[in-house]
Amino acid sequence: MKWTDINDIAIELSDARPDTDPLKVNFVDLRNWVMALPDFDDDPNRCGEKILEAIQQAWIDEVA
Repeated sequence: MKWTDINDIAIELSDARPDTDPLKVNFVDLRNWVMALPDFDDDPNRCGEKILEAIQQAWIDEVA
């Protein structure tokens, strides 16, 4: 997965952290959790605030 695989990342986060409320996750933790996903393989420097916002929103939509 790459940073642009927003929906896939959201699904993986939902599965990996079922007890986590994505509304309460700060971007530092979110970035670290994405990079720790087993299928994630992208340059950490390619991630910005807009990507993290999109991932967080997709995660919120996934658990809704």
